[in-house]
Amino acid sequence: MSDAVGIPQQALPRAIFFAERTPPREKAIDRILVELQSRLLTPFARFRARRLGRIVTRIGAHAARLNALDDEAMRALAREVRLSLRRHAKPRPDDIALCFALIREAAGRILNQRHYDVQLIGGYALLLGMIAEMDTGEGKTLTVTLAAITAAFCGMPVHIVTVNDYLAQRDAEVLGPLYAFFGVSAGCVVEGMSRDERRAAYASDVTYCTNKELAFDYLRDILALGRRRGHLRFNIGALTGSDDVTSRVVLRGLHFAIVDEADSVLVDEARTPLILSQEANAEGQAELSRQALEVARTLTAGRDYTIWGDDRSVQLTSHAVGQLRELADILGGPWRNRVHREELIIQALTAIHLMRRDEHYIVREDKVQIVDEYTGRVMADRFWTDGLHQMIELKESCPMSGTRLTLARMTYQRFFRRYRRLSGLSGTAREIGSELWCVYRLAIAQIPPNRPSRRKTVPAIVALDLETKWRLVVAKTREFSARGVPVLIGTRSVATSELASQHLTAADLPHVVLNAAQDKAEADIVAAAGQPGRITVATNMAGRGTDIRLSDPAIANGGLHVIMLEAHDARRVDRQLAGRCSRQGQPGTFIPILSLQDALLDETLSRSKKKLVRFGYGLYGERFARWVMRRAQRKAERLHARMRRSLLRSDEVLDHALAFSGNTE
Repeated sequence: MSDAVGIPQQALPRAIFFAERTPPREKAIDRILVELQSRLLTPFARFRARRLGRIVTRIGAHAARLNALDDEAMRALAREVRLSLRRHAKPRPDDIALCFALIREAAGRILNQRHYDVQLIGGYALLLGMIAEMDTGEGKTLTVTLAAITAAFCGMPVHIVTVNDYLAQRDAEVLGPLYAFFGVSAGCVVEGMSRDERRAAYASDVTYCTNKELAFDYLRDILALGRRRGHLRFNIGALTGSDDVTSRVVLRGLHFAIVDEADSVLVDEARTPLILSQEANAEGQAELSRQALEVARTLTAGRDYTIWGDDRSVQLTSHAVGQLRELADILGGPWRNRVHREELIIQALTAIHLMRRDEHYIVREDKVQIVDEYTGRVMADRFWTDGLHQMIELKESCPMSGTRLTLARMTYQRFFRRYRRLSGLSGTAREIGSELWCVYRLAIAQIPPNRPSRRKTVPAIVALDLETKWRLVVAKTREFSARGVPVLIGTRSVATSELASQHLTAADLPHVVLNAAQDKAEADIVAAAGQPGRITVATNMAGRGTDIRLSDPAIANGGLHVIMLEAHDARRVDRQLAGRCSRQGQPGTFIPILSLQDALLDETLSRSKKKLVRFGYGLYGERFARWVMRRAQRKAERLHARMRRSLLRSDEVLDHALAFSGNTE
């Protein structure tokens, strides 16, 4: 495969039970060299895809012959390809081309979906361990089958990682007949499955799962195995039939992962560490947290504490430190410990001032549930650590849960780097190409669209205040809906989606609201958003992975019109929202309607800078405001990138310290 792309090729590794890669620990000079290397590689994403495109000619050469074969003859030929792939240390391009041709022909017969040429290029990029950047609606779900079946033929267990349980279950069911045609077993892991069910699913050749379920299954496995992870240990257990600790694991190791929505999983969610914990019974914790909240409410901003909006942190002043010292003599107990009492107050101030309801969390059935700010989805089984979750429960007058005792922790960055081969798909990867290479050594192949895009992007309309902005949103929505155009209104948070619903209701505009959901209903609502005149309000990422299918009248009226109400912290997310319209060459329009009072500017600009922005808006108008928005986004992107790097470094240091002490993660 040396003629495929301009990077060194590696053999697809063979399956070894509980195999995983141990990334070398990098020194400062290594990180500098890798950063320079990433800047050289990232600009060649399009060129890399053109080099990959050579495989299409080889695949096309087999089309006529395969079309003449019946199903049984195709299966026999597939068995020959499987043997050939396993015989060679490095899969030959001719074998890969024949395998892809077989998969495309079978998909046309079984699923009535024949892979486009651009999907063949994307599948080849995945097989070679790259990120295939494919526009929204280009058929990434079907593209995955090319790499997954070929890798399974090579003897590699494959994990296909999706963003929610519904998509994992849907893809496994829909594509199951194609896998079965080639004798490739397909399993699915979703929330609520027992250990035996998970073990059976992971024993399949191809396993569909979510990043959350996969990562926590891995943490539970390494907790059971300790430092005794090795091929020899598993072989001895299999020969002796002993009921060893190895019989209690569910995974077979980390062999080959294909990550759908790779930008979200590998980058956005990398800011939060994965912590496997159990509830601990901490007596007196409720009273201690209640006291901390009461004290925090008496403190004054500026005099007692400072809130740094850039990195969402709280810092106590010397005045507050003195007050707490005096208070410690009255309250006694844990309050006498300076570090402990200051941490308590900082957590209480964070819960009161930085964690906002319907943006960072929702309250459902008297429970505080975290909302993913990038997807708008509820993460019902996740908790903030260090007592913050309990503080928020008390703030919202909910029953207080027990504190969490950490059993194991790991970041997504360190977890996915342990795969022996890693690849992924995304509609928006080139903005983070440098980070993907520096952290995961993943190059990007920018796959061209199957049909030229007909999307019209209107320059952002920036209002001076929120009142003017909402009037514009309602007017535009009414105009489009009256023309029989389907409208999708994208919001940044649950709170904004509810506010949009209130304005539309007041204007007598029927609509559907989608936020903070993670089930089949979400996909159904998004899939129906393409009907003429239909108005759908959704968080920016809701329904990601589900096509909005436009009816013929909707296409004739101009296609889907997407209105963006808030700029996100990352330009990628704005581009993802724009990708909801104009799929596969359909018409559509993307219109950002923003204001100078949006959350992005509140979080990135000081009060004095906001006054300057309003003054500049009066002089130079919307062009100046759009420039300010772009600068604010870049600032937020740089901040989040620093946070991810810092988290990875601290995670590596912790891992090294634990390894030195002889403990597990």
